[in-house]
Amino acid sequence: MNTGKTVFSQVMEFLPAHEFNKCVQRYHGNYKVKTFTCLDQYYCMSFAQLTYRESLRGIVACLRPIPNRLYHMGIRGTISRSTLADANESRDWRIYADFAQVLIHTARNLYCDDEFGLQLDHTAYALDASTIDLCLSVFPWAKFRKHKGAIKMHTLIDLRGNIPSFIWITDGKVHDVNVLDELLPEPGAFYIMDRGYIDFSRLHTLSLSMAYFVIRAKKNMKFKRLYSRTVDKSTGLRADQTIVLTGIKTAKDYSDKLRRIKYYDKDTKRTFVYLSNNFIIDALTIAMLYKQRWQIELFFKWIKQHLRIKAFYGTSENAVKSQIWTAVSIYVLVAIIKKRLNLEAELYTILQILSLALFEKVALNELLTTSKQKTITEENFKQLLLFDL
Repeated sequence: MNTGKTVFSQVMEFLPAHEFNKCVQRYHGNYKVKTFTCLDQYYCMSFAQLTYRESLRGIVACLRPIPNRLYHMGIRGTISRSTLADANESRDWRIYADFAQVLIHTARNLYCDDEFGLQLDHTAYALDASTIDLCLSVFPWAKFRKHKGAIKMHTLIDLRGNIPSFIWITDGKVHDVNVLDELLPEPGAFYIMDRGYIDFSRLHTLSLSMAYFVIRAKKNMKFKRLYSRTVDKSTGLRADQTIVLTGIKTAKDYSDKLRRIKYYDKDTKRTFVYLSNNFIIDALTIAMLYKQRWQIELFFKWIKQHLRIKAFYGTSENAVKSQIWTAVSIYVLVAIIKKRLNLEAELYTILQILSLALFEKVALNELLTTSKQKTITEENFKQLLLFDL
C-alpha cells in the first residue's frame, strides 16, 4: 500500500513554489519545453547535491529505474542523461541564482535573532573568496593562469547563522578586491575582511556609505599616529590608536581618520593589526569581530566537502553556475529546515541523514530528531552471555 510522502518530497515542500515559478517566468526557462521542465531539472540537481552524485550518469542510474517513485518525488518529466545535460547547458543559470536569493532572504529572517558570540546589535558580514581549480582545456572560459583554469566564488556571509547573503562567481583572474565594486553596502553593518581587500579608495567609498569595516593592515602601511587610548593588556590588546595615512597615494584615497588596533592572540601566539572606521565600540570587540571571520573559511570548507561544487556535470559557464547556485540553495534549504523544525543536529548530520533516506516514507521531523537511546539492562538483555560477569 502506497501511503505517505517520501522524505525528498517533504524536503522540497519547504521550497516556495510560487517564487520558483516567478524566477522561471522572468528568464523564460520553460519556453518551448514540453516534458522536462525547469522544476524537474532543479529536483534532479537537488537530488544530486543531497546524495553527492558524481556524474550525470550516476544521477540517471539512480533515478531512472524507479519511475513510480519519481512521480511521488515531484519529477514529472522523463529523465535521460542527454536531456539533463541539455537543460544544464541551455536553461539560464540566473533562474537558480534568483531562487537561491529568495531562500537566502527567508533564512536570514529566521536567523536574524541568533547570537554569534558577540554582544553586537549591528549586522556583521564576513567577506572572502574561494578558488575552484578547473582544467583549462575542458573549461576554456575559466581563465586563471597560462596552463590552468579556475573560477572564484566571492562570498559575503551573515555571521548570524552563517548564511551567504551575496555570491559573485567569476573566472580565477578577477582579483578579490573587485568584489567591493559589486556590493551594495548596508548602512550600519560591519564588513570583516582580510588584508587582500585593502584598497583605500574602495574602503573610503564603503565608509561614505555609512558602513563599517574591520580589516587587517599591511606591514608596510605608512601612517601618522594622532591619539592613543588606554588599553587593558591582559585582554590581549596592545594598542588602540587614531591615525591618518601618510602614503603618497593612500593619503589621497583615504583622507579621513582611521582606527588602528593591535592585538596579541594567545591561542596562536601571533600579533595582529586591524584597521576600522568605527570609533564607537570598544577595541576588544573589534578584535573579536575579526576573529569571527574564520566562519567564512568554515563555510567554504563545508560546501566543498559535503556538496558537489568541485567537479561539474557540464563544461559550459552556464552549467557550472547552475550547479553552484543549486548547491548554495540546498545549503540554505537545510539551514531553513533546521530552524523551522527546531532541530539540534548540525547541518552536516542533517545532510547525511537525508542522503540515505530520500526514498523513505517517514515523517521528516521524526527522521531528523535524535531520540535518546534506551539503556539495556540485565532484565531485558535476552542474548546469552558467553562469559560470566
